[in-house]
Amino acid sequence: MDILLLIMMIVSIILIVVSFFLPDHTKELSDDVEQLSIQMYQESFQIKKRLKVLEEELLIPNPNDLDKQSLSTKKPNQIIVGQVRLLKDQGLTIEQIAKQSALTEDEVRQILETQGWSSNE
Repeated sequence: MDILLLIMMIVSIILIVVSFFLPDHTKELSDDVEQLSIQMYQESFQIKKRLKVLEEELLIPNPNDLDKQSLSTKKPNQIIVGQVRLLKDQGLTIEQIAKQSALTEDEVRQILETQGWSSNE
């Protein structure tokens, strides 16, 4: 019995010593994960950079041009046209109509002109 216990102690000591000299697989895995993470961040940065360039060049027009286009090509909602017409019938000025209808004065003038009203009143 003592011999068996002694053999088990020696084997355990040998295994402990050997475990110190074996390569650490978790360190390798940790390094691999770190490298993969760095690559992902770099690729993500490159994609965002390319997307920003694409948006700037192709997809998003100049905001000043967009405002001019929206005034000339946007057809107002019939409810808003009715509201502007009703407010004009009540004798309100263009400035007052613009405040109450959440439109710009130019939009109010454009609506009134399309409805046949004189906008210089």
